[in-house]
Amino acid sequence: MRSSRTALAVALLGMALGGCGGTDIESGVATEPGPAQIVEGWTSCATAAPRAGELITAPTTRPSASAVPEPTIGRIDPAFAPVAAVLCGREIRPGAGGGQEQIATERRAQEIAPLLAALRLPNEKGDGEVACTLDMVIPPWLALVDDRGRWLRPYLPTDPCGKPRAEVTAALAGPQWTTVDTRTVGRLGNPAADAVGCAPQWSDMVWVRTRTGRPAPPGPVAAPAAGPLRLCVYQVPPSEQGGGKPAGDFVYGGQLPAERQAGVLRALGNRRAVVDCATPASRFAVLRPLDGGGPERYVELDGCHRFLVESTDGAQLGQGDATLSRLLGPI
Repeated sequence: MRSSRTALAVALLGMALGGCGGTDIESGVATEPGPAQIVEGWTSCATAAPRAGELITAPTTRPSASAVPEPTIGRIDPAFAPVAAVLCGREIRPGAGGGQEQIATERRAQEIAPLLAALRLPNEKGDGEVACTLDMVIPPWLALVDDRGRWLRPYLPTDPCGKPRAEVTAALAGPQWTTVDTRTVGRLGNPAADAVGCAPQWSDMVWVRTRTGRPAPPGPVAAPAAGPLRLCVYQVPPSEQGGGKPAGDFVYGGQLPAERQAGVLRALGNRRAVVDCATPASRFAVLRPLDGGGPERYVELDGCHRFLVESTDGAQLGQGDATLSRLLGPI
């Protein structure tokens, strides 16, 4: 009899493989999916699968471009005659300025007869005593393209544990894949940010908060005796400005000098009315206590010059100015 541990592995792997088919935990074999949806006009991985293989590597990750709805994964229609296969994914490589970069890749193969034969195999049935491991297999983002430019997402036949059949794995490793496109989609590290204790990316929470619900006005003036603060400043690319959660890249930072910190805290305690403004900031500052406790403070360094103080008591919005921005200049 199959152990509950084995059954859990089959269920998880079936979820990872996705598509129209599921996994029958009692029989240990994936249910047969329907036909794959055929889509007109293949363009590129950047359009069809902008998030394929996406890596989550930082507290805040830049949102990918909006994608078209994912077509239904399924069996290859006998009337559909693929002439090429495309793999969309991500890789990590050293960055030009240090650290590492996420690179989105598009690879294509023309000699795909062995792959097509493997994709047309049935799911393998188990005998009820198969020992399955708990590792989750995430299949590649694979598309097949015909000579008219139409494409589909093929289902990957599974073994008794819900993983791709060995023939599929071998066929995917067999063709001579040619890289036809690469693009940088994000950084995994930034030596300058690491050196001062800042994250390489962060989101403009002033913009996020003002778009999802108006925070309360600022409270009393913050005590100048507050503990030391770390300043991290981020640049928001034009493509991110005005989005749902604009992500900025680290520019500069470090421990805020005591005399500047006192001025910043006084400015963040003002009770001026917040200006009615909808101009996205191209730069913003994040102020966090060095000891990790206490509120987080966000300041728009241009645009509307607003600031936000977030603590366990809630979020408070206030109005800054160019003088406050200058106090948060390079250290």
